Amino acid sequence: MESKSPFLQAKQLETQLSSVLAAIDIYDLPAKEAKLIRTLRQETTDARLDARDYELSETRDEQLKNAKAAKQRLEHVRRNILAASEYNIFSAADVAITSAQIEQIMENIN
Repeated sequence: MESKSPFLQAKQLETQLSSVLAAIDIYDLPAKEAKLIRTLRQETTDARLDARDYELSETRDEQLKNAKAAKQRLEHVRRNILAASEYNIFSAADVAITSAQIEQIMENIN
């Protein structure tokens, strides 16, 4: 089975999270939850872009810098998904699945 690139994996993760978050009207949520949703959307997009930058790195130093940034961002996404699950935005199964996907992306970023 052919492995997907970190960028394609991050793009798939972003699509999955966006489909869940799109169903939520942030204007009906308390301020803290709405801020968490906005942050999660932005960080998911940023994680995809970080994975893209990692893949497009031209030097090893640039690649290492971009790998570190991507891994940190993915860790933030994971933490925010867990925090969102406390507000019943994500189920325990969603958290497990997305955490596994995030771990796989991080493993593919060397």
